Amino acid sequence: MAVLEVRGLAKHFGDFKALQGIDLATRDGEFVTIVGPSGCGKTTLMRVIAGLEKPTAGDVMLNGKVITPLPPRARHIAMVFQSYALYPHMSVADNIAFPLKARGVAKGEREALIRWAAKVLGIEALLHRRPARLSGGEKQKVALARAMVRKPALFIFDEPLSSLDAQVRAAARAELRQLHDRTGVTTIYVTHDQIEAVGLGDRVAVMQAGALRQIGSPQELYYEPANTFVASFIGTPPMNLLPRDGVIVGFRPEHALPRAAAPDLADVATFAIRVTRTEFLGSEWLAYGSIDGAFDNAKVLCKLQQDVIGKVKLGEIQDFVVSRALVRFFDKDTGLRTAPVTV
Repeated sequence: MAVLEVRGLAKHFGDFKALQGIDLATRDGEFVTIVGPSGCGKTTLMRVIAGLEKPTAGDVMLNGKVITPLPPRARHIAMVFQSYALYPHMSVADNIAFPLKARGVAKGEREALIRWAAKVLGIEALLHRRPARLSGGEKQKVALARAMVRKPALFIFDEPLSSLDAQVRAAARAELRQLHDRTGVTTIYVTHDQIEAVGLGDRVAVMQAGALRQIGSPQELYYEPANTFVASFIGTPPMNLLPRDGVIVGFRPEHALPRAAAPDLADVATFAIRVTRTEFLGSEWLAYGSIDGAFDNAKVLCKLQQDVIGKVKLGEIQDFVVSRALVRFFDKDTGLRTAPVTV
């Protein structure tokens, strides 16, 4: 079990500031996902935590002790990369055993740890195979087993599922979460996929341009985004953000309804929307359009249920309503959350 803290962490490559004063603390046994666009500093942050990069400033702490000067092998951290980095000439068992051999663990203990990890991950039948005979999902499990046998205080996963196809990825994601729940090892998981981030994490940290923009539960990030970046990054589709008189008015696509579909809904903000196109998604529809009036024909997207789409009139301006409790406001210049205004 472990608590990880990073304090004022910065990493510069020449003039490029990959990390800009990151402050982050996990809770014991927590699963924290870190999400953000490519190039935002996620992997650099993980490499600094693991000891593969030296920070320009700041400290990494594990269970209250500064580990910044320690080499990777002394940090009790296991890292699983996007590339599984399995040795092709070794069997699965030998790949799993490799870090144990490097530490001089006795053969009997190595074999017991290999059997334990293989049983937990359901790969006992694969121990004599070589990586070339494994599927992508099986390779991912071997990489996990190799990390598990080290009995680390902290797991770091750097986009370990990104090379898998969608169906295998969904199954592997569920297995990863179940593995965490069984072992209770504090876990940091990096991804660029916000669905993966909110689906896995107890808390989600959102990064942009080397800075941490917000950390909170998936529900907090969805309902209470701290700024326009988080509002537009978390959620599928993202929040509608509409400039008006020095503020940005935001609401989620699924929170807007044609007034005709919610005649009794009280305390609402009303938006005059001209829907120009709809898109069928099975149980849901997307309605694309623009908002007339003070919003200067800003583009807008609504997500509607099957029983509501019949109330939409294509090409005509009609009132859509959003509960005022679900409307968010942001400063137009800084993008930060601000006090509500009248809409």
